[in-house]
Amino acid sequence: MKHLIKITIIALLAVSFTSCNKKSRPNYQYMPNMYESVGYEAYQEADVTIGQTEIFKNDMEARLPVEGTISRGYTPFDYANDIAGYDLAKAELKSPLDSTQFDEPRAKELYTIYCGICHGNKGAGQGKLVKREKILGVPSYDDAGRAITEGSIYHVMYYGKNSMGSYANFLSEEERWQVVSYVMKLKADLEK
Repeated sequence: MKHLIKITIIALLAVSFTSCNKKSRPNYQYMPNMYESVGYEAYQEADVTIGQTEIFKNDMEARLPVEGTISRGYTPFDYANDIAGYDLAKAELKSPLDSTQFDEPRAKELYTIYCGICHGNKGAGQGKLVKREKILGVPSYDDAGRAITEGSIYHVMYYGKNSMGSYANFLSEEERWQVVSYVMKLKADLEK
């Protein structure tokens, strides 16, 4: 009889512990702020205290950067987004890449991804979208009326022109110069 009572008590304890266990959520939250964090707006003044500690003491929450600062890894482009800026870039802007830094396979890949769909793989202005008449008026790189230069290509890639949008957010500065070098190579091939 004593063994039966011990077995019954152990069974009741085991059932009571397992019946309270729910697998869909944790049973106890030892640090509830880790499970349900408090959201703060980064650029607003906040008066937050946890216990005796002030979190944003002396209004030292996240701040906007100081005016005139430049982000790390960013190089400012000193030409305006207008016709005068385009003409100035066309006349004086040159590629910082020399012939040893030009990576033709990589530049061709970038050109195919971003430019070839409209301008065509050879730069003749006959990409897939032009052939399907989705976009019209894409000129060839050897068009004498355009007389493109490294600076004009880079300016158009940076700001966009007419129906072509900007690629400044898609390509890094170095990648844009790689594509510019590849476009100049395509232009030379078309003029042969």
